[in-house]
Amino acid sequence: MITIIDYKSGNLKSISNGFRKIGAEYQITDDKEVIADSDYLVLPGVGAFGSAMENLEPFKDVIYEHVNADKPFLGICLGQQVLMGSSEESPGVEGLNLFKGHVEKLPEGVKIPHMGWNKLKVTNDSPILEGIDGEYFYFVHSYHVIPDEDEIIAGTCDYGNSVVASLSENNLFSTQFHPEKSSKAGLKILKNFTNLEI
Repeated sequence: MITIIDYKSGNLKSISNGFRKIGAEYQITDDKEVIADSDYLVLPGVGAFGSAMENLEPFKDVIYEHVNADKPFLGICLGQQVLMGSSEESPGVEGLNLFKGHVEKLPEGVKIPHMGWNKLKVTNDSPILEGIDGEYFYFVHSYHVIPDEDEIIAGTCDYGNSVVASLSENNLFSTQFHPEKSSKAGLKILKNFTNLEI
């Protein structure tokens, strides 16, 4: 069962439609006990880093327990950014710090937000990106992640500079793009996630 965390900062209809299209069983909940019992967790995200972290406060302990138990976890869009330690968007607000690094605004000289389709370059092996390299995905964001270690960068895209599009480390995965809005290639990522061994 896929559990989508309802923390009032995510596009729940969009991501749930993605899992429905691939025939995966899913649930949307803000019940911490249900979340704690889940095998697969998904954290979608829209809006600002600071408000998202405020809304996530009640769920931080169950998220940490899930990740520490080596269960699959997927953060999407803002859900990737809050996995970092901090963001320029909300100075002084601490992120989940599950990935070491920070979030910066996209560099000057490019149109902000980065909105539309862009080609993904797979840079490191990641089970959720298996069979994906060179496909196009849908992005909507003004900030991007800067991890401390290149080894966790699973994929990038070109937007003026190389922008981190996906992170992967052990059971923890994230995408800056929206797989649920990215046609067949995006649905394949969701399918790869649901096929991960627990």
